[in-house]
Amino acid sequence: MFRVGFFIGLLALIGILASGLVAYRVYEQEVMIDRSALAREIDAHANLVQERLSERELLARVFAGAFRISNANSADALQPLRSSLYSFKTDFVVTGWIARLAPPEFAMAQAELKKAGAQNPQIRRFDDAALDPAADPATGTQDVVMDVEPRNPQTMEFLGRALNQSPRIGSLLADAAKSGQPVSSDPLRLLPAADTLGLVLIAPVLRDDGKSVFGFITTSYRLSTLMLANDEFSLFGVALKDPRPEGGELVADDKGDVVTIPARPEGERAAIRKLSFGGRIWTLDYYAKVDTAARAQNLAIITAVIGAAITSVICALFGYVAYNNVRLSSEIEARIGFERRLTAVIDELNHRVKNILAVIQSIVTRTLRHGTDVDTARDLLIGRIHAMANVVTLLSDSQWQGVKLKGLFEARSIPHADRIAVDGPDITISARAAQSLSLLFFELASHSDEGLSLVGKHPHVVAHWTVTGEAKDAVFYFRWEEFNTSVATRRPDTDFGIVLLDRVAPEALGGTSKRYFTDVSYVYELTAPMITVIDENELSRTERISGVSGRV
Repeated sequence: MFRVGFFIGLLALIGILASGLVAYRVYEQEVMIDRSALAREIDAHANLVQERLSERELLARVFAGAFRISNANSADALQPLRSSLYSFKTDFVVTGWIARLAPPEFAMAQAELKKAGAQNPQIRRFDDAALDPAADPATGTQDVVMDVEPRNPQTMEFLGRALNQSPRIGSLLADAAKSGQPVSSDPLRLLPAADTLGLVLIAPVLRDDGKSVFGFITTSYRLSTLMLANDEFSLFGVALKDPRPEGGELVADDKGDVVTIPARPEGERAAIRKLSFGGRIWTLDYYAKVDTAARAQNLAIITAVIGAAITSVICALFGYVAYNNVRLSSEIEARIGFERRLTAVIDELNHRVKNILAVIQSIVTRTLRHGTDVDTARDLLIGRIHAMANVVTLLSDSQWQGVKLKGLFEARSIPHADRIAVDGPDITISARAAQSLSLLFFELASHSDEGLSLVGKHPHVVAHWTVTGEAKDAVFYFRWEEFNTSVATRRPDTDFGIVLLDRVAPEALGGTSKRYFTDVSYVYELTAPMITVIDENELSRTERISGVSGRV
């Protein structure tokens, strides 16, 4: 009996020690896994928010740089930018043009507002109080709202208001004019009749001397879309700490609207992330929705109780520990692999966005260089950006698996598409080739002669391509021919167009090009190996990234 009791006691002691060890191990690993997962999700969320903020600030700079001083006092000054505002899909609420007007310019501005259908074309203060330079000789230069997008009964009320003395916007206009950089506001109510909390980004538009300001482009955004509020299945909640109301904080409710709630204790905060936007630092607080330590502790207690009660199955407990360790190790490895795949997806997205923005920057810089006719440059700039937006839309629809070549000849992407006879196999080309060829086709179509055409049903422009050879020796040949044109009648190619036709497009495809006039037509020819037009390496890499994105 003594030996049996000793053995049973030994088994009980081993079971208690094993249970305690297992409980501690489970607690430690669960806490580590949960905290690691929470930290990774917080970092990923903060990076996405920063990218979204940086994208909107960059767009504000681009729009301010593309704005022309000739439109300063017009009540339709945003017209050249309206299509671009919606093409970039930045979920803005209201975009406005604020012109800096001297008192002698009030009469002309009021006439413009009246012609635009403003509800009250009178130049007045932000609170609708009268602003009469004749009655008040001290009236100085005023920052007046001259145009808004979208135009509706709510936004049209803003036209004609001078915002210099506005308690929320006035000081920001002064800061933006002084710094020459975009400035963001504190969270505020965007529209008087709506309970929408957001912020306003003010971008100054400089004169040609690069020093003085002649107006501002303002864009307002909902705070909820900028904060990227998480759904109910997220591990954390996010709140805006700075700037925030006195004694409170801004969080997204169940409907996705940002509301003010009392500030929570410092101990509940999981992490803090600082972001830059509009010339200032924004601080986001992250709160864990689940107490990971308490959950891990409860799990450890349950494990210890079960282990202590079932001392007769110590071997089974050892098996459970081994199985549990293997499971936890596999989960850690799976999560590490997931993080690596997610990082690859984010790096790929950053690479594509940077490439697109670099192309847009090059288009804007070369199109708006000094000495260019403003109207012509504006039309070319908008058309080139539309061509880029169209090809990005086509690539997005195909998850960047390439696009059909004939899709680049749609009427929404190039001018005079109805006069172009397209002939050739409908091959699928890579993303890089699609971006180069879309700009190439737009450049050719935008300079085609509009005044002449063939008699009858014969086409005016013929776009023809063929693929010869097989496998790695296959060659892509493209020919563009405009009939009934000559050196004297065809509009000359721009500097940007010449660089694109003769160097950029051929080099991007690893081929050669030439352009010349015949007796009756203008011809452009491009020859490139099919291995670069299709780019199997890029397609297979994009397919792998797309597969990871689908699983994410």
